[in-house]
Amino acid sequence: MIYNRLKLIVDLDLTAFHFVFRWKLNGTAITPKSGSHYSLSGGNLRISHLNKDQDAGTYQCLASNSFGTIVSREASLTFAYLGNFKTHRRNSVSVREGQGVVLLCGPPSHSGDLTFSWIFNEYPSFVKQDTRRFISQETGNLYIAKVEPSDVGNYTCVVTNTVTKTRVQGPPTPLVLRSDGIMGEYEPKIEVQFPEIVHVAKGLTVKLECFALGNPVPSINWSRVDGIPFSRKVDVRKASGVLEIPYFQQEDAGTYECVAENSRGKNTVKGKLSFYAPPHLIEKPEDVQKPIDDSLVWECKATGKPKPSYRWMKNGENLESLEGLSLSLSLSISRLTLSDIGMYQCVAGNKHGEVYSNAELRVIAVAPDFSQNQLRSPTMVKEGGDVLIECRPKMSPWGVISWRKGSEALRESHRVSILDNGNLRIQNSTRPDAGLYTCVARNQFGVASSSGTLMVKEPTIITTAPSTLDVTVGESIVLPCQVTHDPSLKLVFTWFFNEQLIHFGNHGGYFEKVGGQHSAGDIMIRNIQLRHAGKYTCAVQTKVDSISIAADLVVRGPPGPPTSIHVEEISDTTASLSWRPGPDNHSPITTYTIQARTPFSLGWQAVTTVPEVVGGHSLTATVIDLSPWVEYEFRVLASNAIGTGEPSKPSKQARTKETSPKVTPANVSGGGGSRSELVITWEPVPEELQNGGGFGYVVAFRPSGATGWMQAAVPSSEASKYVFKNESIQPFSPFQVKVGVYNNEGEGPFGPVITIYSAEEEPGRAPTRIRAKSLSASEIEVSWKALPWNTSKRRVLGYEVSQKREKEEAASVQRTVGNQTSAIIRGVRGSNTYYVTVRAYNTAGAGPPSVTVNVTTKKPPPSQPPVKVMWNTLNSKIILNWEQVKALENESEVTGYKVLYKRNRHSRPSVMETNTTTVELSLPMNEEYFIQIKPFGEGGEGSSSRQITIPRIPGPNAIGSATKVSTLSALSTIALSFTARTSL
Repeated sequence: MIYNRLKLIVDLDLTAFHFVFRWKLNGTAITPKSGSHYSLSGGNLRISHLNKDQDAGTYQCLASNSFGTIVSREASLTFAYLGNFKTHRRNSVSVREGQGVVLLCGPPSHSGDLTFSWIFNEYPSFVKQDTRRFISQETGNLYIAKVEPSDVGNYTCVVTNTVTKTRVQGPPTPLVLRSDGIMGEYEPKIEVQFPEIVHVAKGLTVKLECFALGNPVPSINWSRVDGIPFSRKVDVRKASGVLEIPYFQQEDAGTYECVAENSRGKNTVKGKLSFYAPPHLIEKPEDVQKPIDDSLVWECKATGKPKPSYRWMKNGENLESLEGLSLSLSLSISRLTLSDIGMYQCVAGNKHGEVYSNAELRVIAVAPDFSQNQLRSPTMVKEGGDVLIECRPKMSPWGVISWRKGSEALRESHRVSILDNGNLRIQNSTRPDAGLYTCVARNQFGVASSSGTLMVKEPTIITTAPSTLDVTVGESIVLPCQVTHDPSLKLVFTWFFNEQLIHFGNHGGYFEKVGGQHSAGDIMIRNIQLRHAGKYTCAVQTKVDSISIAADLVVRGPPGPPTSIHVEEISDTTASLSWRPGPDNHSPITTYTIQARTPFSLGWQAVTTVPEVVGGHSLTATVIDLSPWVEYEFRVLASNAIGTGEPSKPSKQARTKETSPKVTPANVSGGGGSRSELVITWEPVPEELQNGGGFGYVVAFRPSGATGWMQAAVPSSEASKYVFKNESIQPFSPFQVKVGVYNNEGEGPFGPVITIYSAEEEPGRAPTRIRAKSLSASEIEVSWKALPWNTSKRRVLGYEVSQKREKEEAASVQRTVGNQTSAIIRGVRGSNTYYVTVRAYNTAGAGPPSVTVNVTTKKPPPSQPPVKVMWNTLNSKIILNWEQVKALENESEVTGYKVLYKRNRHSRPSVMETNTTTVELSLPMNEEYFIQIKPFGEGGEGSSSRQITIPRIPGPNAIGSATKVSTLSALSTIALSFTARTSL
């Protein structure tokens, strides 16, 4: 197949412009010219009207410019095509049922990769691959492991070229069954197998094929002979007999085994996957510019498998080893000449490919030139110091350097020397060394010079003596740094703390520069803390020298926290402690303080110790007066003459030992309960005072006047109540009671004896003379005759008043206390009938109810608020008017109005009542007022008007204008409307 056009693209690392490009085909130069089917586009070669016979081959590009020539890597041009099958008829293939068969494809002539498929009988019925049928993508053959009657038919091989996308079909091959019997079972016979050695390039995908004929149909299994399991990327297609390994790497190399097995036996085939990699450059030459007569070494290294070999090219031609030129992994030229100028290439290759690396060599031969590197002027040095004056002319080859001072040649001495590189060194400089110095450079191409001035300056000297300073936490101190120096030079002061630069303005504002003079760099440290102790360095720098001085700062402060706090021994009330001292921060420790904490304490508390005062040299103490059976943590604080330091870390928790309890319950009382009960209550003893586990209470009681005690144990530390029930207990009988404590260690004391009364009986009679009347639509007043008040067995502590409407199931109840004989029920509804009963109560409950009385509440108050409220002022008075409120049919008549007024929103209002719709208020001047108006009647107070605001009335000093305005208001009666405000 012939293609119309092809474009070969140059892939070169071009480091300069203006290249001329040439191409070679199979080593012969191509000359693009008018009428030729070759043309150049930039450096790319364009081939029109491609011809398979003329244009197939190996192409290489050559790029040249004024510096030399380089060549590209080779490119191979091949032509993909696919011929046609021979048209002759294929013979039938005759097999027994159960026998295996191979149908040959025999692809036609071609170039390029092919894929294969088979048509069964007619298109588009393609053969599907499974454990019984397999199509090899290497040969195109169709394999049927065990023929079945359904396999009978015509089979056609279809070949596709993956490059040209063309497809051809072969002649059909008939498959028929023989009639002389069925094939018996036999062991697998591997018909499709991979080569003994397969070479695979790095990063490619490799596919191995393995398929066997047999009866029963064999299974195909894959493994590595070395036993290494397959990685997750490996795809094993058991159904189609293909092992696929993508992204092939060195670790995938090895021997692979295919096992075909059925019930009659098994067969195996093995093959080795060999890893190879084309060359890859890891070190390559770079462009270089060298002076004439210098030497050159270029290194070139590449990875690859097999190991690459190397060759070197100059200007597109291979180099051979000559005198002064050696070639291997490196290219070495011992003495460069102008003829060595050019473009060089390192070519690393193995049988799988080649890689090229390009580099340019320039050889420089020039006369001395100082235009780019003049002598520095002025050069300054301190008196007594050393100085180096650099002389760096550009010249090739390197020549001879000489120096002059002024107009005279410079003579070398023990202090003055000219170095091999041409630089001038002067040691222990003196004032006479100052002056004009000239460097003269010569080679065979010419001579040049450059001059510069040397200035000798007075050295900088720090006049502050090194010292050690001693301060206390919280104090401030000045660290001095004063110098003498050459007045023509600028000083720069820099401070370091423990060799770290101090950034003034940071560090919390502790550091501040205070050196006001030009020759002083003093700093102040304010409110010194322990962390400021250390080494302070003042560094002074000028253009010619730098010096420094250090001072040690000792900061005294409260001691650091003690460490290693241990509870050595613990009893029920004492604990022996030990610890290690923390840093004393340059002031001896004088005393230690011990603190303790429990789950019941409010933070840390100081404790009593033996000795009472723990001296600074003591590292042990005994804590006393602890509570038994309580978990304690301890910490220690150290003190010195400066103060008390931070506390230590807490010790591990330690529990004091158990002992019998010592504290009895508080607030023992009782009474109440049900009939024949004696109820005794108390406040439980707190856990920290129980002194041990198994804590409980012992309740002792007896009737007043009796001699023996009855006792009961209450085995719960949280219990707060005990009830003794006995039918013989008379109501409201006095008992003597005391409550004691106990725990696992024994019994503790009893508390004081108190008197408690047994449960009483509820009142036995009902109140009489019950009266009820409606006070308003929402209030009812109830009264009754009280029962006789005495201290008998049936006391009266108060009365319960119950009320409900006729159809309500639950009644509302309110209680009175003491001998009260009336109550007001609030919150009832207007125009409703309520049924009321009263009964007495005490701690035992309520007695029998009284007779029921009923009462009907008054009509509700008016629901409409006053409207059209108007006001005006006259002679410091406020006159209010509003419209009469008319009650609805189901509301009580309006009998009057309440005017509520106040000076601010949060004060209590004053109230004025009137039975008219106008009112006159005499209010103080210069005050703002808030006013509301409510109607009322026998049903109570109605709805309030909107709140109105009366602005300030002018004072006496403005009374003329106020009167005038008031007169106008009085004559014209201006009505004002107001916005709603918050209700009074």
